[in-house]
Amino acid sequence: MTFLIAWSFSTRQIIVTTFIICWGLRLSGYLLYRIIKIGEDNRFDDKRDNCLKFAGFWVFQAIWVFVVSLPVIFVNAPAIASRFDYVTPQDIVGFILFGLGLVVETFADIQKFNFRNNPDNRGKWCDTGLWRFSRHPNYFGEITVWIGIFLISTSILQYGQWTAILSPLFTMAILLFLSGIPLLEQKSDERYRKNEQYLRYKRRTSPLLMLPPPFYNVLPRLIKSIFCCEFPLYNHLDEENESIKSSPHHQQPITQQP
Repeated sequence: MTFLIAWSFSTRQIIVTTFIICWGLRLSGYLLYRIIKIGEDNRFDDKRDNCLKFAGFWVFQAIWVFVVSLPVIFVNAPAIASRFDYVTPQDIVGFILFGLGLVVETFADIQKFNFRNNPDNRGKWCDTGLWRFSRHPNYFGEITVWIGIFLISTSILQYGQWTAILSPLFTMAILLFLSGIPLLEQKSDERYRKNEQYLRYKRRTSPLLMLPPPFYNVLPRLIKSIFCCEFPLYNHLDEENESIKSSPHHQQPITQQP
């Protein structure tokens, strides 16, 4: 819409708009395919019966779309068309990151969907393909996509337009701290907390960045937390042990004196 309203078709505007169309078609096409195969979409079941919840959800979605779209809105602004209409180094880096992110999240979604629809994998977690190197490669791809779009926009940003940085930051905040990884990690921990293979998978696999499991496994916990997004809020495996220890009926084992 911003591309057509501006009616100024510079090279960067055409490229960025094409990227966003590809991203949107990929996501909507995958969701449509998933609903057709599964026959339902239960993500809104807890909101459909409550008008206020449903309205609040869609208002938040509108805010999300606007904030995430800021780099595209600024790139497509009419006054920007003639500004630096040539490829800059940050454009090239942005092109690469966008392409990498789109490919990663596409393959990650397909691999997990196929894994879940295989009857032999019932009751298991996805640890094949890209999911061997990251517990959430689809989110890694999504974050990379919007970092790439922001970097492209930095070629033309001036003054208050640098609020476009909110696009990748908002995406990261939602996926890392709110509705993305925290909820999925809690669900998986509660379901597989007694499965030794799952515990080994979680210990050896990065939550976001795609890293070889043997390499990630030997990293110090502090390094994992600071550089690999292994935040304490992703760990729900110790809650059962803590509740047992705090129970008034729990007794410490008696050790014999030599």
